[in-house]
Amino acid sequence: MDEVLRLDAVGQAQAVREGRVSPRELVEAAIAKISAHDAELNTVVHPRFERALAELDDLQDGTPFRGVPILVKDLGWAQAGEPYGAGSSTLDGVEVSDDAHAVTRLREAGFVILGRTNTPEFGTTITTEPAVHGPTRNPYDLAYSAGGSSGGSAAAVAAGMVAVATASDGGGSIRIPAGACGLVGLKPTRGRSSHGPAQGEGWSGMSTLGLVSRTVRDTAAVLDLITGYVHGDPYAAPALPGPLAREVRAEPGRLRIGFVREHPREDVPFEPEPAAAVTGAAALLERLGHEVEESWPAALGESDFATFFGAIVSANVAAELESIGRWRGKPVELSELEPRNQAMAEAGRRRTAVDHILALQWIDGYRRRMASWWSGHDVLLAPTLGIPPYPLGWFPPDDLSTSFGRTGPAVAFTSPFNATGQPAISLPLYRTAEGLPVGVQLVAAAGREDLLVRLAAQVERAHPFVHSALR
Repeated sequence: MDEVLRLDAVGQAQAVREGRVSPRELVEAAIAKISAHDAELNTVVHPRFERALAELDDLQDGTPFRGVPILVKDLGWAQAGEPYGAGSSTLDGVEVSDDAHAVTRLREAGFVILGRTNTPEFGTTITTEPAVHGPTRNPYDLAYSAGGSSGGSAAAVAAGMVAVATASDGGGSIRIPAGACGLVGLKPTRGRSSHGPAQGEGWSGMSTLGLVSRTVRDTAAVLDLITGYVHGDPYAAPALPGPLAREVRAEPGRLRIGFVREHPREDVPFEPEPAAAVTGAAALLERLGHEVEESWPAALGESDFATFFGAIVSANVAAELESIGRWRGKPVELSELEPRNQAMAEAGRRRTAVDHILALQWIDGYRRRMASWWSGHDVLLAPTLGIPPYPLGWFPPDDLSTSFGRTGPAVAFTSPFNATGQPAISLPLYRTAEGLPVGVQLVAAAGREDLLVRLAAQVERAHPFVHSALR
């Protein structure tokens, strides 16, 4: 069964169809793997093993992922009858009444949900160390962070507990843990997937749903399931030419690719490991026949971006707390929150509606200034993280000046593409001297996930991803 669990989700589904393994054997093996290793990694904060086993009797024949185990992030991804924590004690005892549309699609495809994964409180930082559940540890080195905010999902996949796990990305929260844990993580175009029925959007449109996986074909196949407009959604992404799973086998052609090895803002420090990762990836892409040059959007260097991005996030955190208060029937007190979110909530509450609209309008202009670069290029190559792998505790919860000061350079290459709504994928193409993964990021124009999947699959064939943290 260890051999089967090392397969990706597409491979596990094929093993079930061919009768090499039954859904029950596959699910029981995944449960055993989680039970054996989660004490050291701390990835699953709400296991639902008994319910998962009971649901096996209701699996429908002919579904594409019949019996394949999966974990879902405990932020978004609501499940009917299950607790919803979002990494916070403010939601203790709260259960959800309806499945999110994306969860419904996973179930309809035959996936079996084994539990909910750890996330920082409300997903507002890039390390998964919530006070309520404790830290998730990186399978490559237990002293290091698995990233965030989808750190529980990423660590579980990297360790081989499941082949895929769901994630979300409001400032890098799919790509950053994918990079930290040596995985594939694609943030889709804004509007590609629905946040419904409970929400219309996340973080004023900057957050999107996706997954972390070990292979490009898994990312493509599962995104095909969970994406698509639902009536009432506030956004609709440009239509794709066909299923992303088909793009895995398609050649990308010769692309014009720009790359950036250091941040164009002089106040953003840059480290050797991200630079080396991009340099190596640029050389690989050139060997594959692409036109590669050092070029990037001028807007990437605009120093005002972080101010307006932060203003929008803080307003959304404040609004989320108001919603939680109504949901649970009593207001959320600041004393219930971690210091980071106390500060963000206070900042959000100070802002007026006019302030918020003006911030959104600035981002509208930024989006257009960024998009103009793609009129002459197909893809931007950049680091996923602007800093090297970081240990647990690198973002001290009680020293906000240090914590926020370290976060800015880290997300300098991810959060801009949440603001623009463009698709971006992190690939595991580099390791530090200590063997820790460092991700590189490919960014396409809005709506061009198809191009990213073609290019990522080409890279994967030329440079197969090594997953040495599998337990």
